[in-house]
This record gives sequence, structure tokens and C-alpha cells, in this order.
Amino acid sequence: MTSTDTTDTTASPDNPTARTVTDVFQPRNVLLVGMLGIGLAAAGHWTGLLWGFLGALCAGLVPAGYIEWERGRGTWGDRHVVDRTKRAPIFFVILGSIGTGSVVMVLGHAPTGILAAMLALWAMTVVLLTVNTVWKISVDAAVASAVVALLAAVHSPWWLLAYSMTVAMCWSRVALGYHSVAQTVAGGSLGAATAAVFLLV
Repeated sequence: MTSTDTTDTTASPDNPTARTVTDVFQPRNVLLVGMLGIGLAAAGHWTGLLWGFLGALCAGLVPAGYIEWERGRGTWGDRHVVDRTKRAPIFFVILGSIGTGSVVMVLGHAPTGILAAMLALWAMTVVLLTVNTVWKISVDAAVASAVVALLAAVHSPWWLLAYSMTVAMCWSRVALGYHSVAQTVAGGSLGAATAAVFLLV
């Protein structure tokens, strides 16, 4: 870990509350719930859940499975991959998985809203990958923020109240010593910006 990755040395990696929050609201869980909601809203009926699950599979479950596979091989110690320099392969898997899912959505004439969400997440991942080359921006914060912003865009502004979850996630990352406040704020801000894609559709 380089000096650009410095986090709060007073943080406690054994904080049980922070550990629970960061595990419950990890990207694969947030994306599973969020993409189902986005798909349902985009389609306006139950078939949107199928598109939402495809989105969750490609954006969250496949990358999570890849991380677990690499953990089994001994590449990484845990799912958080705290060493910034080892994260690039994960981003490329995410980009490939989301890209593949997006192609399937185009060919299957998926609702515009769920496809727009996928493309927004793909673009967000490109930025995360780029920033990660020099600074350990928080992916978890970005995902937690993006899902809330996208749900607010396709459902109702009332979904913005769910940013309390995003704030809790950011706190947990700092409390566990995985990120600095600035790194979580940067991730959260990037995630919020993903909703801007709906201004173009």
C-alpha cells in the first residue's frame, strides 16, 4: 500500500458494527436489490425483474464470484482486496461482465431504463479503474451511492432517503480502516453522478 492509500490508523478492523454494515451493504447485495428495482420500474411489470436480475448478475454476482475464486487460489486474503495495486483484474472482469450483459439487453430489447443503468455502471467502472491507478477510491461507496441515485431516477426522488444507507457504508469503510473519508466521499460522489445518464435518455 502506497502513501496515497493512507487511511485512518486509529480505525478498528475489529469493529463489529462496522463489519456488519460493510458486509450487509457490500456491492453484490446492493446491486441485487437495486437492479431488480430498476428493472421493475423500467419495464413497468414483472418481466423487468428478469432484466434486473441479469443486470445484478453481470454487475455484482459475477464479479463477486470472481473475487471468491481468486481468494480460493490464494491471490487475495479477503473480498475487500485492500491492496489497491491488485484491483485492476477485478475492474476488467466487471467491465467485461457488464459489457456482455449490456449486449444481451440490446439484443433482447430490454427496457431503456435498465440498459441505461448498465451503461452508467460501466462508465462508472471505467472511472474507478482510472482513479484506482493512483488513488484508492472506494468502490463500495460508489456502488452504494450509484444504486440509490439510479433508483431515485427511475422510481421516485423519495429513494434519495436511502442515502442514509450510503452514509452508513462510507462510515463503515472508514471505521474499518479500508478507506479515508476523502476516498469514500469521492466514491459516493462518482456513484451519484451515474444517475446523470437518465438526462440523456
